Amino acid sequence: MANIVTIDSDYVTLGQLLQMLDVVESGGMAKAFLSEHPIYVNGEQDNRRGRKLRNGDVILVPGKGKVKIEQS
Repeated sequence: MANIVTIDSDYVTLGQLLQMLDVVESGGMAKAFLSEHPIYVNGEQDNRRGRKLRNGDVILVPGKGKVKIEQS
C-alpha cells in the first residue's frame, strides 16, 4: 500500500516532494540525492528534480517506499 501525499495544485515537482517527505532539506540536496538514489515514477526511473508529479502518479522513494499523489 502506498502512502498518500495530497497536493492542492495541479502538480508538485519531484524535488518538492522529496522536501515534503523530509528526505532532503533543499533543492540542492534534492539534486545530490537524485544523483545517488534511483527514484521510480510510475515504474520508470527518473532523476529530474523538476519532474512534474500529478494526481495519480506513484513514486518509489528509497527509504520511504511507495508514495501516491492525490489532488485535493
